[in-house]
Amino acid sequence: MRIKSVLLCLTSVAAFASSFATATPILVNGNFESTTNGGNKQLSSHVTNRSDRTTLTGWTSSNGNDGGYNFVLNGAIANTWDSAIWLRDNGNGYSASPGGGNVFASDALYWPGVLSQTVNGLTIGKAYTLTFNYAMAQQTGFKGTNKDNFWEVGFGSATRNTDLLSLEDGGFSGWKTATMSFTATSVSEVLSFLAKGTAPGAPPFMLLDDVALAADVPEPATWTMLLGGLGLLAFLARRRMGSAT
Repeated sequence: MRIKSVLLCLTSVAAFASSFATATPILVNGNFESTTNGGNKQLSSHVTNRSDRTTLTGWTSSNGNDGGYNFVLNGAIANTWDSAIWLRDNGNGYSASPGGGNVFASDALYWPGVLSQTVNGLTIGKAYTLTFNYAMAQQTGFKGTNKDNFWEVGFGSATRNTDLLSLEDGGFSGWKTATMSFTATSVSEVLSFLAKGTAPGAPPFMLLDDVALAADVPEPATWTMLLGGLGLLAFLARRRMGSAT
């Protein structure tokens, strides 16, 4: 009976431990550096030969008809004439994203498109933490106050919203970091971002970068319980071996 009990405990602990040793979810191109036709262009819903359109590797940008009024911009020049969308920088504190390089940009009011990616390698019932950087800027040549803009984030059937961003005429919100938790209901889930807002005036561009997804790690107390269980099993096994000699 003792051997049976020990084996049963070993099986339970092994199953418990394996629940944390799950495959890393595959999120492709979370920094938006990989494109099919170069950067600093408006996005298309599909790979195209048009010189003024591009797509983001691993992602789909679509408003149901085309890619929407979405862009991949070079954050280092987005505040200059050379950018596909020239963002205002009149001493408003504009800066490239913390990760540098390309950023995804979407007008929340003018034909915004959903940016989405199917994430594979998930474990059903497991929690995952999503992090990303986001900001809001105004396009040069336009005026007005922008209020109550945010990213609506989808993960499977669940949705979360970022904190609201607001800025005065010509302003820049500064970069914020969002952290959200989602639980997988399938081994594959669609991760999506949609810019939303209520500002009726100037074009507000919501910016996005540095998207990352990771499986939640167990709390220290959980690891302590697991290690304690393993120690107990080792003790019982040693005691069994000693009594058998």
